[in-house]
Amino acid sequence: MSKKLNVGLIGCGFMGRTHSNAHRKVNNFFDLEYQPVLKAICDCNGGKAAAFAKTWGFESVETDWKALLARKDIDLVDICLPNNLHKEVAIAAAKAGKMIICEKPLARDGQEGAAMVKAIEKAGVPNLVSYNYRRIPAVTLAKQLIDEGKLGRIFHYRAKFLQDWTISKDLPQGGDGLWRLDVKVAGSGVTGDLLAHCIDTALWLNGSMTTVNAMTETFIKERKHQLTGKVEKVGIDDACAFLARFQNGSLATFESTRYARGHKALYTFEINGEHASIAWDLHDLHRLQYFEHRDEGRLRGWRSIHVTDGDHPYMDKWWVPGLQIGYEHSFVHQLADFIQGLQTNKPAGPTFRDALETQYVCDAVLKSAKTGRWEKVRHCGPKP
Repeated sequence: MSKKLNVGLIGCGFMGRTHSNAHRKVNNFFDLEYQPVLKAICDCNGGKAAAFAKTWGFESVETDWKALLARKDIDLVDICLPNNLHKEVAIAAAKAGKMIICEKPLARDGQEGAAMVKAIEKAGVPNLVSYNYRRIPAVTLAKQLIDEGKLGRIFHYRAKFLQDWTISKDLPQGGDGLWRLDVKVAGSGVTGDLLAHCIDTALWLNGSMTTVNAMTETFIKERKHQLTGKVEKVGIDDACAFLARFQNGSLATFESTRYARGHKALYTFEINGEHASIAWDLHDLHRLQYFEHRDEGRLRGWRSIHVTDGDHPYMDKWWVPGLQIGYEHSFVHQLADFIQGLQTNKPAGPTFRDALETQYVCDAVLKSAKTGRWEKVRHCGPKP
């Protein structure tokens, strides 16, 4: 019989839904020693929390996250809050001895993230940051191919994440649903929101970055703030592009914007190696494009691998070959890996320390955009 893992989830937004779905589904498809129990949902809006609890099956409602952390019946705290609240809640959860899953990015900047890592590691609690794209089977397959040496020496990495939802000058900033446009809450714009995903994936697939050279732009300089009612300066980056050098000698380009008309969530990456290349597109997330130079010349060309077979990552847990899965399943995989880490005492990544590496890259990118120079990327190193 599975051991109960009582979950206290904080935040009723989009990410709260994805995480709640994973907690409900994971034991239906993965054979695990622990079974998440939706013990409590927490949101400062009591009515919203009550409705969320009814929809997702939470047993109780809290309106104060401190009260949630004080409860003896909560084992795991799942933080699905705006970025400015990550540090305070995570550190308090660690001091309370709770396991922690935290939405990405880890924090608003590296300084906050370092304080979180220090507190979490001092407390010795299991922890994970939710960079879910690692757990899309095609992306995990790319990791396997790279680690097996299929690509050989890596020369190039290129990634982009394009959206178009902030183009209107009438869109306000701040408040519920639009906090990502408020620099005091988000910490940055597309760099910490979209590029953080690209960076995490890149570090996982291709290793550490050493230096970056970036440019950013804020296209709409002022927006009305939902909370104050006043027109205020916009402090986030609407678009960012940067060059990077990896420790393995490869070169990279990254681009992200919320001003690419016609693109809602176009996240792609391509990696070019000595022997082979791979490419992936979130819009076609169940496929991995693969080019193998060592194929016979007359048959050589890009192939599209339909990542649905039982020998593909995670896919033996789902349906029959040929039937694909979607975005939400990456969160189920993430939670399954976290729980398996509890069972084996081999923590699943990215841990808080892993996610701090992404935070340091973001810091260097934003610094470079201000200085106009190449900037070195700070590294936190392995856990002492």
